[in-house]
Amino acid sequence: MTAYTLSRRLVAEALGTGLLVATVVGSGIMAETLTHDIALALLANSLATGAMLVVLITILGPISGAHFNPAVSLASCLGRTLAAADLAPYLAAQFVGGIAGTMAAHLMFSLPVLDMAMKVRAGPAQWFSEAVATFGLVAVILAGVRFEQKAVPWLVGLYITAAYWFTASTSFANPAVAVARAFTNSFSGIRPVDVPGFIGAELAGALIAMMLIGWLLRPQPAHQSQSAKAQS
Repeated sequence: MTAYTLSRRLVAEALGTGLLVATVVGSGIMAETLTHDIALALLANSLATGAMLVVLITILGPISGAHFNPAVSLASCLGRTLAAADLAPYLAAQFVGGIAGTMAAHLMFSLPVLDMAMKVRAGPAQWFSEAVATFGLVAVILAGVRFEQKAVPWLVGLYITAAYWFTASTSFANPAVAVARAFTNSFSGIRPVDVPGFIGAELAGALIAMMLIGWLLRPQPAHQSQSAKAQS
């Protein structure tokens, strides 16, 4: 596998997170403009986001790992697939890229470059939804990389598309995306005051997934396996 310099990996993370957020925010604005049917708008938003994830992970994954998500980078660092020294730069690139994505979406639709969101997204159901959404995302990535690495772009895209619909929070599952969406007063926005609750829930879900799925995927030691066969 080709190794890329840290600077290239950081640009890939910023670019990927920016394009992801531009898709989330931009498709939300487009849907809100074209229809007053909230279910139809959410469908458009979820399909665009899932499709873009497949594309971004496919083309940028070989460069940076295609995290585009601080929770995924944290899980990767704890799992020792991302160097500890690279964690802070990855997070910075993701947050900067995410906010740039919101700005790009606003410019495309002739809106103020940044605009504070007013949409309320708070309460135990929303926080639990974010924990579940992020747990599932990290579980999909860990198991996908282990068993079918080439399918990971599709697995993540399909999972997020589905999670838009089965979670009360519409599955942000990403601290960088949550922060970026605080700067858009559109369909996909979230009040800045509600962001910390989302981030806390997302990180909790990611850590639980790391522990549970990490244990689930741990193979039985060879000597124990041979002993079990001998006893049977």
